[in-house]
Amino acid sequence: MERIIDLELRGLETMVAHMCELAHRAISTALHESLHHGDSYDKVRETSDFLMILADQVEDKAVEIILKFQPVASDLRMVKTLMRISYDLARLGRYALDIAYVNKRFNGVRDCDEWIREYIKNMGQKVMNMVELSLASIKDKSLKSVKEISYLEREVDELYKSFLDKIAKDTSESRAIVSSVLIVRYLERIADHMVYAYEALIYMLTGRRELIE
Repeated sequence: MERIIDLELRGLETMVAHMCELAHRAISTALHESLHHGDSYDKVRETSDFLMILADQVEDKAVEIILKFQPVASDLRMVKTLMRISYDLARLGRYALDIAYVNKRFNGVRDCDEWIREYIKNMGQKVMNMVELSLASIKDKSLKSVKEISYLEREVDELYKSFLDKIAKDTSESRAIVSSVLIVRYLERIADHMVYAYEALIYMLTGRRELIE
């Protein structure tokens, strides 16, 4: 028999699922623009702002559920986890906006040397893979991608450190260097937040607090 709280929890899950779609769209749009021509700053800003609003709404709804139903055990874990994940998704929106701003202010990496463009394209693909795996896991409430997420996160970290080493020796025009360094930093932070969200999912489904290494 369905409980009254189940309807409220599904509503919370629906809000977070919508945030997943918006966060993916914002990052994908900003990243595509960094490599190609276009002007998506206003669109990304609108999506990012909406994600912040939704995160506040998720928090308000979560607090309402806690006060109204005083959930325990798995129900409480779900409420806490969805609230935590909504914050990570809102941060993804902000990093997407940061990338879009770099694109607007410094032309992204369109004018960078080809090796920089290829480096960021490769790193961006890995980060987007992490985003898609993590968001799918959140929607499905599944932990089957944990090893792949861990592997990709290590790869992104190594790419980030390697890029900084290489760019320090580059003599390209400073505008391009600033743009590329900022974008790889934002990509690295997006990857970190996907790991945080996955760790929160592990807690929700198992009750264990585990770090993905």
